[in-house]
Amino acid sequence: MRSLSVRVAAAMVVLVAVVSVVIGVLTTAAISSYLTRQLDGKVEAAHGRAIGALNKGPWSAPPDAPRGQDAGTVTVYVAGSQAVGNVITTDGHLTDLSDQAVVALDKVQAGQQNTNLDVPGLGQYRVHASQIDAITVITGLPTKDIQDTITSLIGWEALFGGIGVLAAGGVGVFVVRRQLRPLRRVSQTAREVAGLRLDTGEIGVTARVPDQLTDEHTEVGQVAVALNTLLGHMEHALDARHRSEQQVRQFVADASHELRTPLTTIHGYAQLSLRQHDPELFAHAMGKVMVETTRMAALVEDLLLLARLDAGRPLDRRPVDLSRLARDAIADAEIVAPSHHWQLDLPPDPIVVTGDEQRLHQVLTNLLTNARRHTPAGTTVTVAAAVADRSATLTIHDDGPGIPADLQPTIFHRFTRADTARTSTTGGTGLGLSLAKSITQAHEGTLTVTSTPGSTSFALTLPQVSSPKRAPTAAPAAREPRP
Repeated sequence: MRSLSVRVAAAMVVLVAVVSVVIGVLTTAAISSYLTRQLDGKVEAAHGRAIGALNKGPWSAPPDAPRGQDAGTVTVYVAGSQAVGNVITTDGHLTDLSDQAVVALDKVQAGQQNTNLDVPGLGQYRVHASQIDAITVITGLPTKDIQDTITSLIGWEALFGGIGVLAAGGVGVFVVRRQLRPLRRVSQTAREVAGLRLDTGEIGVTARVPDQLTDEHTEVGQVAVALNTLLGHMEHALDARHRSEQQVRQFVADASHELRTPLTTIHGYAQLSLRQHDPELFAHAMGKVMVETTRMAALVEDLLLLARLDAGRPLDRRPVDLSRLARDAIADAEIVAPSHHWQLDLPPDPIVVTGDEQRLHQVLTNLLTNARRHTPAGTTVTVAAAVADRSATLTIHDDGPGIPADLQPTIFHRFTRADTARTSTTGGTGLGLSLAKSITQAHEGTLTVTSTPGSTSFALTLPQVSSPKRAPTAAPAAREPRP
């Protein structure tokens, strides 16, 4: 397969050659027709002079050569079975035609249009015949000049056509290669990217077609823009894949670390209980084993839930009273952490959303547990709800020390802990906020955080189904901080 430039240049050469042939044929036909019409005019004039040379009386002998006739003019007079003819030589003398020439000319029918005739001994002629009384007058002029002109014209057309084809080939190759130079730059960029290692590691920014070659008003510019767009999408996809692989590796490492601690504890207490047969020590060891297995089971359950959410497993979809969930979660938090001040600010009407009640309760529990674990005693935690634009928003706010700015971008990542920055009374696995985020996204909602020292707010927004009217409940819309 030849290159595009060669094929385009060859197409241009073929096109120029075809056009040249067509123009040559049409020009030759036009010139031939024009010269033939001129010759017909001369034949008509010569025929008129030949008729004028006839004697007015009965014709008995051929008249003299008419004046003004061109050299090469042939004239034949036919009367009955007698036919005589003459031809004017180049020096102007009148010479009798040969019998063969007379016989050939005598075959021309009177009254028909001018016709070409091959006259023996003289060559190709353009002849005309007419009947004058009982005499047929036949006149002809040679077509040699027309033939010579057409032959010369064809030769010049072939010469200039060949020169034009060669020039078109040379100029076409130059112009096509020059015009396709940006396309070669696009090809070079594609080859540079193809030579990169794209199977592993972070890709970063690959090569790009220069901006001056990305004019979308040209075909090459459109190809360049398409290639740059493709490379951008490819980089984004490969970088996302790399980040996902890194997250998976980090997730596996963190999960292994979290599981190793309870397993080590269980193994140690099991060995201790086997070496010493003290009933009291054995009971203590079994108690620690139970605690660690419970912790490990909770961790495995969270990991399994995350895996199901990542796989897109559908959740239960039923109307859920978000107001009731918030009241239940606050009531549980007051029992678990009486040293904190818990407040509830809900509208009088229930807020109903579509979702999985158990998972939404888990989201609220995780958010409140996060506020309890990472704030000191005496911190006020407020759960407020609002409805706007067919969506419901629950805000969990605390006036604790806040989340460090460098930790906020990764606060919803798995196994992220803020223990080093916020006061913690009990440890966690670092999966609570990640689970809350994943469950919220599975409900087509959003979970965001804003934090400054003394003010941290988690905003949970979910699509709202309805807000049925009912009388205010006995429970207060807001609770004052507990003393």
